Amino acid sequence: MSKLTGFFKDVVSEMRKVSWPRRKELTRYTIVVLSTVVFMAVYFGLVDLGISRVLEWYIAL
Repeated sequence: MSKLTGFFKDVVSEMRKVSWPRRKELTRYTIVVLSTVVFMAVYFGLVDLGISRVLEWYIAL
């Protein structure tokens, strides 16, 4: 049991050392992540649509 208590004390000690982002930084990071996700979803959707059309055209031959 003492090992478990020591582990959690170490966790709390390390968490105090963490540099947490400020509100402005967090907002900026969130916008970057969401815009990247939307861009990648649109990109892969268009690539998938293109490949599907090419395969449909090839099968129809």
